[in-house]
Amino acid sequence: MHSADPDNRYGFKIEAPAYKYNLGEIYNLCIARGTLTEEEWFKINDHIVQTIVMPENLPLPKNLENVPEIAGGHNEKMDGTGCPKKLEGGEMSILAHIIVIADVSEALTASDGPCKLPKTLSESNRITILMMKDRHLDGELSKLFLNSGMYKDFAENLLLDSLVDDVDINQYIALRIGSCRLNLVQ
Repeated sequence: MHSADPDNRYGFKIEAPAYKYNLGEIYNLCIARGTLTEEEWFKINDHIVQTIVMPENLPLPKNLENVPEIAGGHNEKMDGTGCPKKLEGGEMSILAHIIVIADVSEALTASDGPCKLPKTLSESNRITILMMKDRHLDGELSKLFLNSGMYKDFAENLLLDSLVDDVDINQYIALRIGSCRLNLVQ
């Protein structure tokens, strides 16, 4: 599905694989362990597409008209490498940026994920900082998430007790990324 496709009125920029389904045992054996095929990634990314398409086709009241953009932006990245529209930071609403941070925090700490063990709160916060550095997350909103203590509210309300460990926010104050000092606390 290309953005130039006349049937792509949503502006999705997801490359459709050449084949939609399993090409047989030899094809599957050539796939490196732990990776997904192009076809599998395409199918996984369909949940993002449907998160936009489905609510856009509902008669939403005026106060909910931004739901498709906000919910559908949960896999976008500040640097424009996200999915499904490859939006850069300024092309997304603040609410969409907030959903991205919430989605990352939830995904990292989820205890029901089929492919990975859940991260502790401190591990999740460390990864959030790295994702901010890599321009996957909005830097100012990520700082707000950490500085305001919202991560604590998230942990207290949603995480398993075993995942809530001590977080020393001061370790992030002195964090150096490359030659730059990351000053979180203002």
